[in-house]
Formats: sequence, C-alpha cells, structure tokens
Amino acid sequence: MKIAILPGDGIGTEIMAEAVKVLAVLDLPFETETALVGGAAYEAHGHPLPESTLALAKAADAVLFGAVGDWKYDKLERQFRPEQAILGLRKHLGLFANFRPAICYEQLTHASSLKPELVAGLDILIIRELTGDIYFGQPRGRRVAVDGHFPGAEEAFDTMRYSKPEIERIAHVAFQAARRRSKKVTSVDKANVLETFQFWKDVVTEVHAQYPDVALDHMYVDNAAMQLVKAPKAFDVVVTGNMFGDILSDEAAMLTGSIGMLPSASLDKHNKGLYEPSHGSAPDIAGKDLANPLATILSAAMMLRYSLNQPDAADRIESAVKAVLSAGLRTGDIWSEGTQRVGTREMGDAVVAALHGQVAGKTITTRTAGIIKG
Repeated sequence: MKIAILPGDGIGTEIMAEAVKVLAVLDLPFETETALVGGAAYEAHGHPLPESTLALAKAADAVLFGAVGDWKYDKLERQFRPEQAILGLRKHLGLFANFRPAICYEQLTHASSLKPELVAGLDILIIRELTGDIYFGQPRGRRVAVDGHFPGAEEAFDTMRYSKPEIERIAHVAFQAARRRSKKVTSVDKANVLETFQFWKDVVTEVHAQYPDVALDHMYVDNAAMQLVKAPKAFDVVVTGNMFGDILSDEAAMLTGSIGMLPSASLDKHNKGLYEPSHGSAPDIAGKDLANPLATILSAAMMLRYSLNQPDAADRIESAVKAVLSAGLRTGDIWSEGTQRVGTREMGDAVVAALHGQVAGKTITTRTAGIIKG
C-alpha cells in the first residue's frame, strides 16, 4: 500500500507530522511519499498542483492531505491560488463523494456551543457532492452587464448546474450509507427557488424508489441550517450539493466542539480517496504548536477503513483518540476548565501512547458510515 502525504501550508505541516507519527506505530505494510502542494508548491514550482504531485496522487492507493492557503496568495490569479490544488485533485482523481462525519464525543459535550443535552450522542454523516454545482459550472467569469438592474456595469457570474448522473450516484452513496446506520436520509436543497435543486429533488426521489427500507425527507437549506442548531440529533445522513455541503458541514463541525475534530474523506467509485481535516491552514497560528491534530489523525483512520481495508487499525486509532480525550487532554480549541491544555505535538504523542496502551480511557462504540459501491 502506498500513501501520498501532502502536508500543504500553514498548520498543515504540523498536523500531518502527528498523523504520520500515529500511522507509523501501527506496523502496517505501507510506504509513504511526501510531495508539495498548495502555496508551498507554488513557491517551489510556480503552480499549486505540480505534475509531479498529481502523478504521485494518481499512483498512490490513498492520499492524506493537510491544508492549503495563506493570505499572502490572495492576490494571485485564481488558477495559481493554493486552494486550486484541492479542487484539481478532486477533479483529476474522480472524487465525487465527500464524507464528513460530525460526532460529538462524550468527553466534549461541554465544548460544544450548544447545550450538552442537544449534542450528547450526536452522530451525523454529511455527504457532499463534489464535482458539480456552482464551484465547477460553466460559464463563469466577469463581463459588462447587458441587462439586469445595472446594464453597462461590470459584473461577475457563476453557473449552478447538475447532471442527472451526478445526482444519481451521490444519492446511491447516501442511501447505501444510511443502510449501515439508522436508515434515514435528509436531502437538502433549495427547490423552491432554484431550478437546479428542483431537478436534484426529483432525481433523489427517483433513486429512493430503489431503497424502500430507507426513509427519505427533503429540507430546504435555510431550514436545515436552523434545524442543525435547534435539533441536530434529528439528522442521520444528510446529502446535498457542493456549496450547501461545504457550508452545512462547517456548521455541523461546531456542534462537535471544534472544527479541529472534524475529519473527512473524498472518495471515487472504487473507494480510492483523499483524506483531510475539514479545517483550513490557519496561518495565524502556524508554527506555534497550537493546532489540533485530531481531525487529521481521525482522517487517517478513515483512510485505513475506506481505502486501505484496515478497519481494525482504524478502530484502534479512534479508540486511542477517545482514550486521550477521556484522560482530559485538550488543545486550545477544545479546552475547558478542569482539563489539561496541550500543544500539537503533545496531543500526537498522547495518541501514540494510547495506541501502546499507556493512556487509560473508555472506548465508545460509534456507527460506521458504510462504503461506496462502484
């Protein structure tokens, strides 16, 4: 097994170092190869996703990704900005299904911004479609308006679009995942305003006929955003488009206590995937030993489960994380009174120690999301 390690920018290098340290303890038959991506790649090669990095990602069995971006690159042409690296990887690797589990660990119920009784036992899986929507739709650009309220003025435009096969395949993924959980899917759209999402709703409903054992409800995105705060445990599997999924998954992250706890997997039809924490590169705290590495470590666990067929190793990592939290160790983003504040490296070391059985903690069983069927 070969893993491509792409640390990226900002805190990406720090959190990746801890994830690699954890993987090394497992004594599994894999090799790793590291390459530049994002702003670091632009500085060295003049492009955020060099051909050499893309070739490595294609050849690997899985990709473990850190984070990209820095404010100093904001004035670059869009094609050279660090964020284009992750979009390019998703496109070239055929990654269409983004799994973002939002789990509130028992030990972190008081770190959530919501009341403990609202988030205790929370376990939501948000499935975000990655290839369509306003992020990739054409045409897009800038022009002089020929109509509208201000003809003759400069304007910018993007195009929201989805094809039926794109919606069908993500719907199948959601229903299959729900079968391995609580058999409930909420499809989030804006069908009352957008023709694109009326089409989305129609296609998801059509696919649902093949899964009579799974309950389906439809919810407008503004209501979904409200219900995530009002009654988050009412959700199980949430499936939605690229832009809505991007926003809602970050909202759900805060229910868990911190976005620093939220891993993610972006998978193709064969379960090859790119695994990354849901947070960004946080250049303001880079190099200060402050970042929470747990989302990256948990992303590595997802990688072992979905792409590398090592579910026992994935379980070991997840149990080790729970043990560390039970021992009261916290990075700053999840710290609360009565717990011990630690840095990035110390948190990684604690997970390694837990894998060796040196940290006492209670193992909590959580549901698994399921695997994409080709």
